Amino acid sequence: MPSHLQDIDKIPPSLCALLDAITRFASEVGTIPDLGTLGGRIIQELCGISSATQGALFLLDREHECYRRTNTVGSIDSAQPPSSIIAEHPLPDSLRATHRIITRDNSPASAHALDSTDASLSTALEALHATYAVPHINKGRLIAFSLLDAPQLSPEKSELTTSLLAALAQIATNALDTMILSEDLQRSQLLMKRTDRLKSLETIAGGFAHEIRNPLTSIKTFIQLAPERKDDPEFIREFSKIVLDDVYRIERLIQEILDYARYMEPKLTDEDFNDIVASCLYFIDVKADSRGIKIEKILSPELPRVMLDRQQIKQVLLNLLLNAIDAMGERGGRLRVQTRKLTKPNGQVWAHVEIEDTGEGIQEANLEHIFDPFFTTKHESGEHEGTGLGLTIVHQIIQEHHGEIRVTSLIGVGTTFFVSLPALPS
Repeated sequence: MPSHLQDIDKIPPSLCALLDAITRFASEVGTIPDLGTLGGRIIQELCGISSATQGALFLLDREHECYRRTNTVGSIDSAQPPSSIIAEHPLPDSLRATHRIITRDNSPASAHALDSTDASLSTALEALHATYAVPHINKGRLIAFSLLDAPQLSPEKSELTTSLLAALAQIATNALDTMILSEDLQRSQLLMKRTDRLKSLETIAGGFAHEIRNPLTSIKTFIQLAPERKDDPEFIREFSKIVLDDVYRIERLIQEILDYARYMEPKLTDEDFNDIVASCLYFIDVKADSRGIKIEKILSPELPRVMLDRQQIKQVLLNLLLNAIDAMGERGGRLRVQTRKLTKPNGQVWAHVEIEDTGEGIQEANLEHIFDPFFTTKHESGEHEGTGLGLTIVHQIIQEHHGEIRVTSLIGVGTTFFVSLPALPS
């Protein structure tokens, strides 16, 4: 047996236990889902290894150029350590410069021992009730540091403790950096969504002002003429109908703007996509039959299950189905709804539905604007006039589900909408 393997038998059980603790810690921090829980687990482990009765983790706050106390162990006084430490403080400055643990006692070479020339740091540690200042440095940046108030140890135990703290600190640093990057990415994505939404709302505000002008004009005219025409029953009857239609239109505009403006985070559940499609077809069956429209339903038995918000996807499908019926008008036609399993070139599986009508079709020049706010090809007057927000909301919902939607159309032939949603792993 090689000599280095024979030496394994001589490792004391206490050291084996410490190695097991380090391994367990490395495994645990990789599964913690949020920064707050991770910080708590880190300071708890560092205090345990150093036998510290009190400890605090300080995370870098880049916006305010300071380190904020985020997690503590023990009964920490509100002022000791403080809730924040400026980035230019001598302690973080020294940690950035040395990349090593700073101690108040006569530390071994593995740590940065304070001597008579480091009176300011010694005073700082004492004021912070800390015997160890443990840096968390990644790529030259001090992203955090831990302060531990531990008892005095013998030189031999102090050296071992410092080495163990350095190992745990590096594991903790890697986990912290990954978590911080992940949260930064989520914040950036949320900011992008909000920015896109604000841009859309700017467009919507302009569109709303334009769309509401005509209804308000008719309502204003009626109010102005009503006193002098109050004895004209035909005028009152006809103009009342126009005004009522305009009021309905304004109500619908406001509701659809509210639907669009509201942040629509889907509440995902495991669902049978075929079941939702069938449910929506049931709702429109009577309306389609009254217009002489034949529904052709083809639901694939191999369709994979999907994580989705059931009510939001029903809103999408009903909008597309009712649009298809409106496109065929009173002359009848055929509405074909087909689901199937779709496998992308990268191997990803999607649940796919096609909604095809035999209506008038959409001009090619209009197709690229079909999902724009307030864009509509409907030109009916009164209550049923299109607001141009329905497909915008549909597009938004599909985006929130990380899905895809597209449309093809031929004048005189009809229009087909294609909706795809990522399937659950089989």
